[in-house]
Amino acid sequence: MQENIEKKCTYTKFEDLYVYKISRELSALAWQMHEPLDWKDKKLMGDQFIEAVDSNAANIVEGYGRFHYLDRIKFYYNARASLMESKHWAMLLFERGKISKEQFDDFIAKNEQVHFHLNNFINTTYQKKNQSAK
Repeated sequence: MQENIEKKCTYTKFEDLYVYKISRELSALAWQMHEPLDWKDKKLMGDQFIEAVDSNAANIVEGYGRFHYLDRIKFYYNARASLMESKHWAMLLFERGKISKEQFDDFIAKNEQVHFHLNNFINTTYQKKNQSAK
């Protein structure tokens, strides 16, 4: 009987969400950029950079855990804002010579990938909200 229940359950764990997985990849890239910074640079820019990047994935998870669609979407918007903030900090780190061009380019490419999929995730959530209202 337990097998039948498990087969019927179609709930996706947040760890299996593609947008979450690539957000975590972005966090890993950011950490590689943050680690070699000296103490001063970490305190001035690096810590805010890491907080913004990690906040992106955290807000996706928090939104995914909400019951109401509009609550979910609010957190997904927060995730998108954190994603944009992380891009700002990466730009500053690059402009100030704290990260290499290759690190910057890799981060921006992954950031844009997350942004694209997060927008799709938000749109899909809106569509589900509208379908459930019918």
